[in-house]
Amino acid sequence: MDVLSVYAILATSIVSAYALPPQTYLGKLFFDVQGHRGGRGEAIENTLPAFAWGLIDGVSTLELDNGLTKDGVVIVWHDEAIPAEKCKDTSPVTPDDVQFPYVGKHIANLTLAQIKTLDCGSQRLTTHPLQLLYPGTKISTLSEAFAFARCVDKKREVFWNIESKINPVTPASTRSVEDFVTAQHAAFLASGYPLSQLTYQSFDWRTIIAMKKRDQRIPTSALIQPSTVTTDASGVSPWLAGVDLGAFPGGTLGARISQAAKFVKANTLSPIAGSLPDLFTTKEMVQEAHKLGLTVVPWTVNDLTIAESLIEIGVDGMISDYPVMLRRLAERGARSVASQRSQAQVLKCLDEHLQRV
Repeated sequence: MDVLSVYAILATSIVSAYALPPQTYLGKLFFDVQGHRGGRGEAIENTLPAFAWGLIDGVSTLELDNGLTKDGVVIVWHDEAIPAEKCKDTSPVTPDDVQFPYVGKHIANLTLAQIKTLDCGSQRLTTHPLQLLYPGTKISTLSEAFAFARCVDKKREVFWNIESKINPVTPASTRSVEDFVTAQHAAFLASGYPLSQLTYQSFDWRTIIAMKKRDQRIPTSALIQPSTVTTDASGVSPWLAGVDLGAFPGGTLGARISQAAKFVKANTLSPIAGSLPDLFTTKEMVQEAHKLGLTVVPWTVNDLTIAESLIEIGVDGMISDYPVMLRRLAERGARSVASQRSQAQVLKCLDEHLQRV
């Protein structure tokens, strides 16, 4: 990719950008409060209880992760493997299952039946001491998460931000890009939600390129952090699908990152927020992204001082383990937020849909 081609693409992008101002992106007229892994500060991450409390707290978007099992089922899970601090084994699928115990094994090497034997609701992370426990909770499939949300969200107002957990550095640890995109796209089509409300995000930009190529209707989000900017021996980062940030004309790294996200046809740029006083998400990054028609939604924002700084530079939303706090901050600043949901109705649906071992 040469600099001239980058300029040409950016010029075309800028012309079309102003038809879709960031504040009306995907029809959302409110500050986008996203519950990280549902809201892992309040309940066990990436479980139906976490999504339930996120909806009760009034998130606009449920942010979650996807893994892909050995038998090709999309599950709601963050890690490449099953860590002992999050899940416990119960019993093998069959008495002679040589893979048992399953804790410690990679998702890509386990079937859905094996994964469904795990208790992933009985252990509170030491980093999140306020998590509510739901002992015996099984890992959900993406389809099961959608079914729970449909029970709560009759008008289909919830937005989704769904990440593919795939690793270009150690490809054997996960299923392939094609496997992920094929399976996730099928789940999206069957979700019961408009595709415009299902954002597809990844640190591995190969997947967001592949999803956009498969279906232009699905918004994509380019995740990025310092470690995925770092180049390898070839001079580019393996996480950025061969895109060379140095080939873009921006005067700062933040501006070039925004230009690169536009180049891979992302609709949203989702950088790590970083720490004060030197945030990774910068004013220059946000301004360039908005000029190009992208929204900016940093993660994971669990500090209100950082949140206030990000609001000041114009971000469109944030991803947090404690979304209720971001909602309060946005409301105090007279920003519109999504509607809260009936706790009684949400918990009734949770009771109907929660699976336990």
